[in-house]
Amino acid sequence: MDDLIYLDNGATSFPKPEDVYRAMDHFYRNYGVNPGRSGYDLCMESGDMVDKTRKLLCRFFNGGDPNRLIFSYNSTDALNLAIFGMLKPGDHAITTTLEHNSVLRPLYHLEQQGVEVDHVPFDIRGFVDPEDIERRFKKNTRLVVVNHGSNVIGTVQPVAEIGARCRRHGIRFLVDASQTAGKVPVDMQAQHIDVVAFTGHKSLLGPTGIGGLCVGDDVDIRHTRAGGTGVRSAQHLHLDEYPYRLEYGTVNIVGVAGLNAGVQWILERGLDAVHAHEMALITRLRDGLRNVEGVTLYCQEDLTNHISVFLFNVDGLEAADAGVMLDVNHGIACRTGLHCAPLVHEQLGIDKIHGAVRFGVGPFNTEAHIDHAVEAVKAIAMGQVERRRARARSSSANQG
Repeated sequence: MDDLIYLDNGATSFPKPEDVYRAMDHFYRNYGVNPGRSGYDLCMESGDMVDKTRKLLCRFFNGGDPNRLIFSYNSTDALNLAIFGMLKPGDHAITTTLEHNSVLRPLYHLEQQGVEVDHVPFDIRGFVDPEDIERRFKKNTRLVVVNHGSNVIGTVQPVAEIGARCRRHGIRFLVDASQTAGKVPVDMQAQHIDVVAFTGHKSLLGPTGIGGLCVGDDVDIRHTRAGGTGVRSAQHLHLDEYPYRLEYGTVNIVGVAGLNAGVQWILERGLDAVHAHEMALITRLRDGLRNVEGVTLYCQEDLTNHISVFLFNVDGLEAADAGVMLDVNHGIACRTGLHCAPLVHEQLGIDKIHGAVRFGVGPFNTEAHIDHAVEAVKAIAMGQVERRRARARSSSANQG
C-alpha cells in the first residue's frame, strides 16, 4: 500500500484528508444516534450536525433554502430522485453524449414509458455547444440534464450558458456535479441551475455512501418513494415539505459528518488552489505523454476548462491489459474500460476496443507520482513498439 500510486480519483478520492477520518471517528463514537427523532441531548447534537451540513453545502452551491439540500446515498441515487421526479410520459428531455449511466439509464427507462429524449454530441475538443441544446427545445421540453465535468475526458461544460438558455425558455436545468463539486465552482445562481446532483466520495473528499441534491426554491420534484421521516408519523402519505419530501429513513449521519469535514478541508485551502494543483499535475502528465510513440490521448490538447481526468490508450493493447501492467509492474492504480459512460467512447470510436485507460489526479498526488506514471506508460508503449518491429522483421525475413 505504501508503494501504491493512486491515480483513480475519478472513481473515488483516496486517501481522504486526515480531518475526515478524525471527524467521522469522533462523531460516530460520541454522537452516533438517530438524528432529530427524539428530544435527548445526543439526538439533538446529531441532528444539529446534519442541519449545519445542509447549510454548509447550500452555501457551497449558492443555493437558497437549506432545507432543500437533500441527502442521498450518492449522485446516482440523487439523479434518480430528480429525473424520475421531474419527468412524466409525454415530456421531452435533452441530455448529452457525455453522460454517466446514472443519467443515461434513468432516461432510457423513461423512454420506455413515453418520455422523448435527445442526446447532444460533443465537439472534437470534448465540449457541447449551448446552441446545439437550444436548437432542440420543443414545446414539451421539461428538462435539460448535463454532466458538468466529464468523468471520461475531463472537459467542463459551459453550464452558465446552457442554464441561461434554459431559464429564458422556462425549462428546468439539472446539473450532474459528481466530478466538479470540490474542483471548480458550482454556483446555482450565477449559472442558472435549478437542481444540482452531487456525491460526497469524489472531489468533496468525503466517504462513500453520501451525496444529494440541492434543489432551487421554486423547483418541485415529485416524490417517487415513501417511508419514515421521524415527524408526523400518523400521516398516511409521505410528507410534501423539504427535506422530508426527498429524504427517506435515517440519514447516513457518519457519512454526513465525513462530508462536512471534507468540504471544510477544501474551503480552508481554497477551491481554486486545490484545482490549480491538480491541473498542474495533469498538464505535466499531458506534456510527458503527448509525443510518445504508440500513445493516443483523447481531448487533452487544450486543458482549459478541464478537470484532472486524463484518458489515453497504448496502441495494440487492450485498456484492461494496460491497466494490469500499470498495476502489477509499476504500482499504479487506475481505471480502464468504458467508465460507465458508453456514449463518450462510442463517439470517440473506442467502444469496439473496450474503452481506454483513465488517470484521475487528486489533491494528494505529487509531481513524483506523475513522473513515475509518465515513465511507466512510456515503458509499456515502447514494449509494444518493439514487439511490432520484431514482428515486422520476422515477417520480412520469412518473405525473403
